[in-house]
Amino acid sequence: MSEAAVHGFVDRDGRLMEADGPLEELNARAGGAIGQPFAVPQIAVLARLAQRLGITVSRHVLAADGPDDVELWVRADPVDSGVRLAVSGWRVKAPWTPPIDSARRERDLLLRDADWSWETDATLHLTAIGAEAAQYGIEPNGLLGEPLDALMTPIPDEHGAMPLFAVLLAHGPFNDQPATVRATGATVMLSARPRLDGAGKFAGYVGAARRGAAVAAPVPAEPAGETLTEAFEGRLQRALQLPLGRIIANADSINAQTDGPIRQDYVEYAADIASAGRHLMALVDDLVDLQAIERPDFAAAAEPIDLADLGRRAAGLLSVRAAERNVRIDRPQDGDAAPAIGEFKRVLQILVNLIGNAVRYSPEGGMVWVRTHRDRQTAVIIVADQGKGIAAEDQEHIFEKFERVDPSEPGGSGLGLYIARRLARAMGGDLTVDSAPGEGARFMLSLPGRSS
Repeated sequence: MSEAAVHGFVDRDGRLMEADGPLEELNARAGGAIGQPFAVPQIAVLARLAQRLGITVSRHVLAADGPDDVELWVRADPVDSGVRLAVSGWRVKAPWTPPIDSARRERDLLLRDADWSWETDATLHLTAIGAEAAQYGIEPNGLLGEPLDALMTPIPDEHGAMPLFAVLLAHGPFNDQPATVRATGATVMLSARPRLDGAGKFAGYVGAARRGAAVAAPVPAEPAGETLTEAFEGRLQRALQLPLGRIIANADSINAQTDGPIRQDYVEYAADIASAGRHLMALVDDLVDLQAIERPDFAAAAEPIDLADLGRRAAGLLSVRAAERNVRIDRPQDGDAAPAIGEFKRVLQILVNLIGNAVRYSPEGGMVWVRTHRDRQTAVIIVADQGKGIAAEDQEHIFEKFERVDPSEPGGSGLGLYIARRLARAMGGDLTVDSAPGEGARFMLSLPGRSS
């Protein structure tokens, strides 16, 4: 069939009102007709999705066409009166069949004891949900075309991890994994087997769901005397990082147009959403650190470290951000060394904060210097910038909790320097600043030195 796009129009009630010849013929072979509900479910799902979201949706689909399957690229553009379709690709392929009889038997055994079944395509979007699911408060047709996690959410294990996500990403089989149905909150046990296409590549999942006993998400034991506030803060990271991670990943996917081209303004909206999500993720990280360092039993590890090496590492982590702002980071030379005692990851955290701030507040074309020196008892690393500087009366305020010199400027939560100084002092050192308005700022992290 021709590679050229063919066009159609679906009204707001889901009826195919116009169609070029190939699309009309495909719809007719599926049992439909002009003026009747669109009979090709994979395309009808995309039309409904585009209309509901009010955005252009482009996606690869695999539809049945008589004894064969046909691969299509479908673009659905919502308009006031319905959805306009552009369908291209039109590659006919033999339908998928299990490569060996044992695969069919395994699928039959999987579904035999199921309360209801479900299937996905290779991108883990739902392509079928058994009608029996309606008895459990699920609307099968309303979820077609949605990602699998719109139907159900895995229940974390005792460590707060989601092992099912790793299996799904690896396209492996799984049995009796607990999950909750989003629509009702009911617990189900999920099992599934991967489907393979004629070339042996992953083509999606065939899955089964069984009613499960109520399974509470495991809650780690709380230390004696832990207050309700402390317990809440201890779970803050787990409660927020997963949904924020999904928001950022989905926004980045939309921004990258991985499912096909979309309007430029929506691409820009997605970039804004991802940026806001990262800002919130950084705030969650700061709050988790704040909760940790303010506990009376907090202690940092005493490890042999090299401040010059950590300065080079932190500068490397921020090189892309600096390049975007046309700021150069002059890092310690490879031969430089400043042996010290501190906790490796905490010192790296401090330096990423200091260098990140220096890049943020440097003028375009500016320079950030990272230098080290040491004596017998102390090792020091200095981060200096060419920013507008900090007045003497503000130099202590910037180390206070939630304090920022100019809240109108873009920046963080006001916790970074507070946390950095607390960490430095917990490691037996300190964090200080030397600055004047118009002369930039020099932040100095000092730690106990050690012999090389």
